[in-house]
Amino acid sequence: MNPRPKLRSPPLPSPPSPKSLTPNLNNKMPPRKLTLKPTTLTLATTLFSILALYAFLNNFIFPNPPNNSTTRNSLFGFRDKNTQNFPPVKVYMYDLPRKFTYGVIVSYALARGGEKQSDDSLLKYPGNQHSAEWYLFSDLNRPSRERVDSAFTRVLDPEEADLFYVPFFSSLSLVANPIRPGTVVAPGDRPVYSDEEMQESLIEWLEQQEYWKRNNGWDHVFICQDPNALYKVVDRVKNGVLLVSDFGRLARNQASLVKDVILPYSHRINTYTGDIGVENRNSLLFFMGNRYRKEGGKIRDLLFQLLEKEEDVIIKHGAQSRESRREARKGMHTSKFCLHPAGDTPSACRLFDAIVSLCVPVIISDYIELPFEDVIDYKKIAVFVDSNTAVKPGFLVKKLRKVRMERILEFQRELKKVKHYFEYEDPNGTVKEIWRQVSLKLPLVKLMINRDKRLVKRELTEPDCSCLCSNQSGILTTL
Repeated sequence: MNPRPKLRSPPLPSPPSPKSLTPNLNNKMPPRKLTLKPTTLTLATTLFSILALYAFLNNFIFPNPPNNSTTRNSLFGFRDKNTQNFPPVKVYMYDLPRKFTYGVIVSYALARGGEKQSDDSLLKYPGNQHSAEWYLFSDLNRPSRERVDSAFTRVLDPEEADLFYVPFFSSLSLVANPIRPGTVVAPGDRPVYSDEEMQESLIEWLEQQEYWKRNNGWDHVFICQDPNALYKVVDRVKNGVLLVSDFGRLARNQASLVKDVILPYSHRINTYTGDIGVENRNSLLFFMGNRYRKEGGKIRDLLFQLLEKEEDVIIKHGAQSRESRREARKGMHTSKFCLHPAGDTPSACRLFDAIVSLCVPVIISDYIELPFEDVIDYKKIAVFVDSNTAVKPGFLVKKLRKVRMERILEFQRELKKVKHYFEYEDPNGTVKEIWRQVSLKLPLVKLMINRDKRLVKRELTEPDCSCLCSNQSGILTTL
């Protein structure tokens, strides 16, 4: 197994010395007369002439200049979500052996006492928070005419492709067998499923493909939404574009905001269909989830201790079940704020449950990365509090109780505007936005392909990654 860092916290910059910040009050400068030299007058005259000429041309010769944002985007290669000036990116989806797609669904069902099914049209992907792999696979299997204004179009000839999508159901594969191989004797017709063997088999198959070898995998796209998906082989696919939920268990030289795409989890409770308002939201703050988590999630137990006796706060320990989801739906639909503390990893589906519930998320997760931040300003839809401040006795509820009703309504209005980005079944929702985000990576993919051809291989003591170190902010709270 590849070692992964638990947290990716960059070092803080050194503060400036007090001496550099203190003005020298002893050296008093005498006042000087303001004089204009001839060169200054000449420069001013020239500048005025240029501005006058620009005004004349702008108003009389070229009264309708082209749209600045469109021109800028075309110059720098950005794909604006509101314009269709760029042709769709051409993607080729590999026709993987069945065991990597529908076969994973069959294995999942067999491990839980289901019957073997050979008709793929009758198979149903098990509902869970990592369903993005199913939605993307299904979308590319639809006729192209049904993907209106999509940034992607599927091509059947790999020679035409800009990118190559590898549709392995890696997250479902990870949990397909609820019992670890080697710990139980399976019936003769039901072999024990091994995710590790499946990962190795995928790479063996992929490394035989001409288009994988051609560009060293830079133009390939993999989905590994579960934080542990593809854990055994991630070092061998890290050149590709990775579709992930966060970077909690990925090393610095495996993933970055520059190269990869952050996905939202599938929300697990029903979308709130009512209008904005606080009349039916009697609880101040709601949370329901596992109290005891590892690593960064240890903050949950501290928050339980601080909040469980507050009268207008509902905080419950609960695992995934239908009954828990019913309780969570009721709680989120009737609360003003919904708590999102870190778990084993920085992100979880609970955040997206809150968004579609119009319950203002209170995010206490110092290393979280969020999806689609080029189109969503999360400070307009969520409250951020750093972990050290959040566990100060009385701080959190005191701050939340001071939030005016009009401010809560502003949060809800913004949530309602953006919640379609978190609806996987909306034709203009999550899937469409994921493809747009992936299409933005194409210039970088081409750059890395060309760069890779001329680089001299080196042995370095530190990982050679051209990435953005994520989350270097020092924001304590956004309230």
